[in-house]
Amino acid sequence: MESSCVQFLQNKTILVTGVPGFLAKVFVEKILRVQPKVKKLYLLFRAADNVSAMQRFHNEVVEKDLFRVLRNNLGDEKLKALVSEKVVPIPGDISVDNLGLKDSDLLQHMWNEIDIVVNVAATTNFDERYDVGLSINTFGPLNVLNFAKKCVKGQLLLHVSTAYVCGEKSGLLEEKTFNMGETLNGHGKLDIQAEVDLMKQKLKELQKQDCSEEEIAQSMKDLGMSRAKLHGWPNTYVFTKSMGEMLLGNHKENFPLVIIRPTMITSTFSEPFPGWIEGLRTIDSVIVAYGKGRLKCFLADSNSVLDLIPVDMVANAMVTAAKIHAGKSGSQTVYHVGSSSKNPITFGQLHDLAARYFTKNPLVGRDDSPIIVSKGIILSTRAQFSFYMTLRYRLPLQMLRLMNIIYPWRNGNNYKDLDRKIKLAMRLVDLYRPYVLFKGIFDDMNTDINKDMHGLFEFDPKSIDWDDYIMNIHIPGIITY
Repeated sequence: MESSCVQFLQNKTILVTGVPGFLAKVFVEKILRVQPKVKKLYLLFRAADNVSAMQRFHNEVVEKDLFRVLRNNLGDEKLKALVSEKVVPIPGDISVDNLGLKDSDLLQHMWNEIDIVVNVAATTNFDERYDVGLSINTFGPLNVLNFAKKCVKGQLLLHVSTAYVCGEKSGLLEEKTFNMGETLNGHGKLDIQAEVDLMKQKLKELQKQDCSEEEIAQSMKDLGMSRAKLHGWPNTYVFTKSMGEMLLGNHKENFPLVIIRPTMITSTFSEPFPGWIEGLRTIDSVIVAYGKGRLKCFLADSNSVLDLIPVDMVANAMVTAAKIHAGKSGSQTVYHVGSSSKNPITFGQLHDLAARYFTKNPLVGRDDSPIIVSKGIILSTRAQFSFYMTLRYRLPLQMLRLMNIIYPWRNGNNYKDLDRKIKLAMRLVDLYRPYVLFKGIFDDMNTDINKDMHGLFEFDPKSIDWDDYIMNIHIPGIITY
């Protein structure tokens, strides 16, 4: 029996933003592979013109290894024909009106033809510049919504957010929407326009002071982090994403809206093949650093649940949610797509699995000898970690600084290099602390009751055997990457 999701995709015209991001690519590949009778896929790229957009599509999407199953199934020529017929890469930008589309004929054609709008575009830097974060993560979704509302046949806006808009809350976290202006700490009311005015004023002051681009960038980053913390969020990324959700809820009117909130997205579980990944995702840089013998100590709670979810499961949940809610006027639904509720894995378990993997399959160092990993030290508070860093690195560093002053020609830039690395390490610890010490469990009741029962769009986290997935799929995937 054909999946109802496959039937749903037939003859649909879909706009996808955030291409060529990791999740958007997997989403597009899935649709082309399971439903070649999709009518049209408009893919939005940041590009100067149509030629540049097409170039980015080929270089950064369809020529990736992700498409090898589709390529093997169809052959090069048939894949080219399918892509040529179904895919339209377009230059644009969600941070401006009408998504930055300059071709009025194309714009009118899209408004007449598009059924579903999928917004995956975002900047995911935890400490992004405040002006950039507001532009892309907060007002970008509103621009996409306004575009979707102009679509004559528009049935749904599916917006990808993040589960961590909850901040640092603990306990069971429900799939509920934000009220306009609510804060996580309950201190006052969040006025989004006031945040924009504050950002613009700060930018104007910095430019008047003739600050360098580097100084402006750092000041904008600092402003974003301070405003986020003032209202109860740990960083600029989740703060600006939360405001984006508020604007969508406030301005959607009767237009159907689905908000997908994935947790930490990892490599593919099964489709189009296991272990495909692009870039080191949240926890992956820690795994690789550990495997290379560079990570001797880490801030984490061994008992904290790490909410991991494979990227193909997120893509499957997106299609399923779109099928369920398309055309349902006035609806607004939030879906948590994660594993902590149904199939949790702790940081301690992940650490043990990584230790087992690299003990059995050591990476090779520059001298071609195997890198031997130790169990390492896990500290559960920032105070403990800071104390460890002081004893292990800062005191010896002060000695080196003294030597550098007395005999500057002997040590060169050793002191400055080490000092920079320690400061970077502490900055990363501060950025990642809310996630490695996270005490929340994401309720996924909405997600659970709407699982696709035919297997083609599987996203049940209970199907994941963490030992097998981490040892035989995920770590080999990130090492290969």
